[in-house]
Amino acid sequence: MAKKKRQKKIKSSSKVLTYTAWILTVIALTLSTILAGYYIGYNSAKEELSQQIKIKKSKEIKEPEKKKENVKGRLKNILKKELHKQAPKVYISAAHELDEGVLAPLPKIQKHKRKLTTSKPKLAIIIDDVGTRSQVDAIKSLHLTLTMSFLPPSAGRPNTPKLAAKEPFYMVHLPMEAMHWSAEEPNTLHIHDSQKIISKRIVTIKKLFPKVHYINNHTGSKFTADERAMDRLIFALKKNNINFIDSRTTAKTKVPNALKKFGLQYLSRDIFLDHHMDKAYVLKQIKHAIKIAKSHGNAIAIGHPHKNTLQALYESKELLKEVDLVLINKIR
Repeated sequence: MAKKKRQKKIKSSSKVLTYTAWILTVIALTLSTILAGYYIGYNSAKEELSQQIKIKKSKEIKEPEKKKENVKGRLKNILKKELHKQAPKVYISAAHELDEGVLAPLPKIQKHKRKLTTSKPKLAIIIDDVGTRSQVDAIKSLHLTLTMSFLPPSAGRPNTPKLAAKEPFYMVHLPMEAMHWSAEEPNTLHIHDSQKIISKRIVTIKKLFPKVHYINNHTGSKFTADERAMDRLIFALKKNNINFIDSRTTAKTKVPNALKKFGLQYLSRDIFLDHHMDKAYVLKQIKHAIKIAKSHGNAIAIGHPHKNTLQALYESKELLKEVDLVLINKIR
């Protein structure tokens, strides 16, 4: 009997050991599976994270290059939009400003020799005829210090005061009577306008453009050649704390005489950048403007918001570092 009991105990113990072994095996397999899954998942996640870091670094390296490429591309797109949507079908160069399209020589005013100084010569570039949002965008996309001169509002260009209001500094390009120009702007000033008419016009301009402190003439070859008319205009401008820059559209300009009577300094354009439309000409004129600035200590150039002019300015960025590119209020 004792022998049978021992055999039963042995069998029972054997079964327990077998079950225990199976349970341990199952546990071991389960743990192995979990660990394997964790290891595979960890490696996969690690690999994915590493890949994302590589992509991010690659993007960061390429970003400056993309920005450089995008500036030129963005400028071209803006200019393309401007030419097709807003600009006239025929390119109008600076010649439309001048008396019979002939470049007026500098008035016979003594140019002072440049004083020896450690500072760079100053160059102010005025962009005339600004009238649309796309023109403003194109000019600003150059990231150059340029003085925008806005035309007064008209039916085809109603938003110039709103556009100017967003700028910290600007000029007004005031339409004045020309000797030979039939396509006059609305409210163009004429030589026979009375003091009352001229003063009223300037008050209106000041209301439309509250921050304006500088005005230059749009066309105006006939008006600026008439001393009495200029006397009336300078009187109205001085009363409203506005300075006059002579665009010098005629060699017969009487602006120096009128300003002298009021004890004011005469400032005028030294060079037109885009008297002719081709980019090679504009590039040459930019070099000439820099040369004048170096010779006299400062210079004033005038251009227009046309494709070739703006692209030439963009391509001359390095060259323009030879001078201090400033707003018109920094020229004395």
